[in-house]
Amino acid sequence: MASLPLRNPPWLVAAVAIQMAPQPAKPKTEWLIYLLERSILNMKAFLSLSVVFSLSLASSGLAFDKSAFFDAALCKPPYTTISATEMYNEAEKLAKADTSLLMAAVYKLSADFGKQGFQTNELIFAGSSIGVLIEGLRADELAKTYHLKSDNLGSLLGAASKSYARALAKADQPTREMGVVSIVARESAAFPGKTLLACEFVTHEDLEAMKKLRAN
Repeated sequence: MASLPLRNPPWLVAAVAIQMAPQPAKPKTEWLIYLLERSILNMKAFLSLSVVFSLSLASSGLAFDKSAFFDAALCKPPYTTISATEMYNEAEKLAKADTSLLMAAVYKLSADFGKQGFQTNELIFAGSSIGVLIEGLRADELAKTYHLKSDNLGSLLGAASKSYARALAKADQPTREMGVVSIVARESAAFPGKTLLACEFVTHEDLEAMKKLRAN
């Protein structure tokens, strides 16, 4: 059965609803803390609310191909409630989550499920994103292969040595009224010797917060 387009996914609605009140002006350090706290809240909202869909997915009886994890990191198919939740439920069946990384849950599988010369056996959920950890520092190659451009987040937050992104076309944006979905590739000290490739949702509010950081 084909996945329906995502319309106001519940975990994103919950994450956004937590902070609907206007935010006062903040100095740069407070904006960094604010973005960190929002990422944690988004992660908790996803992990708790995705359980609502578990029974219907378990009863579908469809065979699962692990390469779908890699496709999900490339936003293929476009972000949907069913596909995003399926990734979480399938990961839970295959491995135990490593939550030692701040704001993230990493599932290490027994075999490589990478594509196009990029090797990975690790799936990661962080905030409102689904991704994989590619073996080696390969952000430049990922950017070339998947037509990503530098987004300056590395220099902005100091969290990534290299950071590339490409927003999905407007027609593929599942919740344009709430935020933007992009494919991202990042190298960071948080993942030594690896590169994050992910499908990432960022609310309009967080995008505005990042603009304020750039302005400071």
